[in-house]
Amino acid sequence: MRALLLTIALGLYAMSYGQQNEKISTIDFVQILNNNKEEAIYYYQNNWKVLREMALEKEYIHSYEVLEPQMSEEAPFELMLITTYLGKDQYDSRETHFEELIKAKGPLSLMNEKKPNQFRKTLFNKEIVRHWK
Repeated sequence: MRALLLTIALGLYAMSYGQQNEKISTIDFVQILNNNKEEAIYYYQNNWKVLREMALEKEYIHSYEVLEPQMSEEAPFELMLITTYLGKDQYDSRETHFEELIKAKGPLSLMNEKKPNQFRKTLFNKEIVRHWK
């Protein structure tokens, strides 16, 4: 009986784990400050997106996406920045890879004299977000 229960438990665990694939994402939840949407969009298009395009070319990431959810009192963010990695190896190498890409890209590209902390704030981020099959 004990062996049967152990077999069932292991089977259920395998089935639940089997619902995930190897991809891992990170998600940043960004609030735009002081009605500086143009500055924020410019910043993300000319820095964040450029780095993700470079990372795709070098196969450092699987994909990226920018989502613009409707802001609410319960969810006061206006952008969700998602970077997806094929698996743990790509994810674990992300810091080294992005340091390399940042050096290659050069200085930040800003729309005007406003610095990033004046027009955007990352409220929180989620690391190691697993994907289901």
